[in-house]
Amino acid sequence: MITKEQVLEAQKKWGEGVVQIGSLKDNRTECEAYASQFLDERYAFEKGPVLFKPTKCAIEQFRPTKPEALSYFIAGEHRACEEDKGFAIQPWTNVRFDNAGLILEDNRAIAMGNYFFTDLDGNEAKVEYTFGYKVIDGVLKIDVHHSSFPFPNPETVV
Repeated sequence: MITKEQVLEAQKKWGEGVVQIGSLKDNRTECEAYASQFLDERYAFEKGPVLFKPTKCAIEQFRPTKPEALSYFIAGEHRACEEDKGFAIQPWTNVRFDNAGLILEDNRAIAMGNYFFTDLDGNEAKVEYTFGYKVIDGVLKIDVHHSSFPFPNPETVV
């Protein structure tokens, strides 16, 4: 049975990886290598398509392959999707998960909630997420990743 602690650890490593990618943005070669390793360690692309719906995508909304996910995280001259700006090279200084709930099973876990990305000025961006994890060779890897900005509160929209 997957434990809550395993999911929290996977989330911690994911957040630390996103921060690390951004810290390497001025060394493109190292950034690309680390981002590729990050995707190998955190996502289940080696087992087939990942259901990946990143936050800031309008034209190519879904990214089932590693090259498309890499494009979203770091963009660059050879990006797979033209609209990508490099989400992880913002850069971010912290990622904080606030889980609304977890579903834990033998070889699968699902987490849903909000995560918060802190920029260099200390501002937090709130994003809603759902991550599906499965156990691959004893490691939790993401095979479902959906994130989106919260729907605007109609009372605050002008």
